[in-house]
This record gives sequence, structure tokens and C-alpha cells, in this order.
Amino acid sequence: MGLHKIIKIVGLILSLIGVVILGMMILKGDNDIKETGWGVDAFINTAFVMLALVVIAVVFFGLKGLMSGNIKNVLIILGAFIVIIGVSYGLADNNQLPLPDGELLTKSNSKWIGAGLYTFYILAIIAIGSMVVSGFKKTK
Repeated sequence: MGLHKIIKIVGLILSLIGVVILGMMILKGDNDIKETGWGVDAFINTAFVMLALVVIAVVFFGLKGLMSGNIKNVLIILGAFIVIIGVSYGLADNNQLPLPDGELLTKSNSKWIGAGLYTFYILAIIAIGSMVVSGFKKTK
């Protein structure tokens, strides 16, 4: 049995455990959960285990695919992504904005939030553009 199938089976088992815990929490009622906190910790821990499993699988299979493929193309794409992040960071402003609790957002945090938004916009434009170009190429 391959590692991929084992990970899928473990993920399915953890999903079923999460569904059972959620069902028990729903049956128990809001007041009991608020008073005792029963089930919330188990539900959160199951979610963390699933998240860890997914991250490990993505890193493992990503590195496995990286080692079996053309590493030059991967490094070019990674470099382009880093350039996009750099450009986005340069475009972002560092305005101190008020937070809901009355404090001010730091200039550094504001700059990184803006950089994240610009990175998303640039990558979305690239993705949409590649879909449009691909569509035009298929019609010819």
C-alpha cells in the first residue's frame, strides 16, 4: 500500500472522528458546551492533526515531485514568485490604521498586509490572463 493511500485513509478516519465529535456537540447543546467546554478541545485538536497531516503530505509530495522533475523550471518559477512579492512589498504603503480595539496598526504590519494584497492581485491577474491566452490558443 502506497503512502498516498495511507494518508488518504488516515485523513478519512480523522474526518469521521471530527464529524462524530461535531454531532455529539450538536446533540449536547449550546449551554452544556458553554459551561463545560466539552468537545471543543477534541474538535480543535482533530483539526490540528488534519492540518499537520495535510502540510506534511504537501511538503513530502511536493519535494518528491521537485526531485523527479526539472529543477531549473521550478527555481525560475520560485524566483519569479519572490520577485512578485518584492514588487508588491515596494508598492505597498505603510499607513498606520486604527484597529477596532483603539490601537494603531504598526507600519511594518500595514506594509506586509498591503504586500499580501498586491501579491494576490498580481497573481490573480496572471492566472486570469493565462486562462484567457489558453482559451484563445485552443480556438485556433
